[in-house]
Amino acid sequence: MTTRLLLVRHGRTAYNAEVRFMGRLDIPMDEQGRAQVQAVAKRLADERPAAIYTSDLGRARETALAIQAATASSPPIRVDARLTEGHFGAWQGQRYADLQAQDAERLAQWEADRLRVPPPNGEALSDLAGRVSAAYDDICAAHPDQTVIITAHGGSLQVLIVIALGLPLGAYWQVDMSNASLSELRIYDEGAVLHLLNDTSQLAGIG
Repeated sequence: MTTRLLLVRHGRTAYNAEVRFMGRLDIPMDEQGRAQVQAVAKRLADERPAAIYTSDLGRARETALAIQAATASSPPIRVDARLTEGHFGAWQGQRYADLQAQDAERLAQWEADRLRVPPPNGEALSDLAGRVSAAYDDICAAHPDQTVIITAHGGSLQVLIVIALGLPLGAYWQVDMSNASLSELRIYDEGAVLHLLNDTSQLAGIG
């Protein structure tokens, strides 16, 4: 069995450009982000995925719709809230630099143990990993020997990759995931192989 997963992070938002914690806030893509998504959709136009799975947030769903429109087979879109971004609680909408000045102690505690320490009123990494892992298992089980596209977020896709590869969860931050990037996992009976990571070659000339 080989399941092929094509992972696409949504296009840029204003919060991405401003380096703000976005999390569950339903922030739309900006003009550059939509151009990025059209470029990645064009790159995927010749694919024949069995389905496109997307987070329930608008920026991911819009990415999925653009890819669906560019794909001749017009694969069904399946919304799975388990793929949504991590919840940053009270920090959502805040800039990292401001938190360093205004909430330094809690920020340091979180950075020292993200696996167990959540942002204030937010979600710990272990909770994010639990739901992403369940979604990953279900998608692979439903699509043996098929290609599937997943449109989601930096955090959830980073976690999905380290789970698939059997890496320590804490290694997620070592997986770079740019806006509108393309990554590819192939899932075999023996385990997963990472064939492509954070490829943004389709974005040349945008922005």
